[in-house]
Amino acid sequence: MSDGVRNLHEALARIGEHWQPHRLTSVNDYDVKVVKLLGEFVWHEHPETDELFLVLSGELTIQLRDGDVVLGPGDVYVVPKGVEHCPRADAEVEAVLFEPQGTVNTGSAGGDRTAQLRELD
Repeated sequence: MSDGVRNLHEALARIGEHWQPHRLTSVNDYDVKVVKLLGEFVWHEHPETDELFLVLSGELTIQLRDGDVVLGPGDVYVVPKGVEHCPRADAEVEAVLFEPQGTVNTGSAGGDRTAQLRELD
């Protein structure tokens, strides 16, 4: 991963798959990831960390057991650690995630949607 200026839109233009986060850069022990989302993910939780979603384009619904949170462009939402959630995008969403390094996208659920973190060159 190179140091210096990174462009979110250029990075997202290079991503072809949904639900496959790519590390854009790191800040201390946190990764800044870009991702494209479409459809419904899996219900999961991150027992040890919060998860921040920043929507750049589209509309993202974060389904929670006690009600949904709907995010549009420019909206930020933090899912607290240990809270079960299921992101859903009825049309393509471009987003930024902030998570501690090593955070698995499917949290405690695992399964076939578990992604290997990819680097953007």
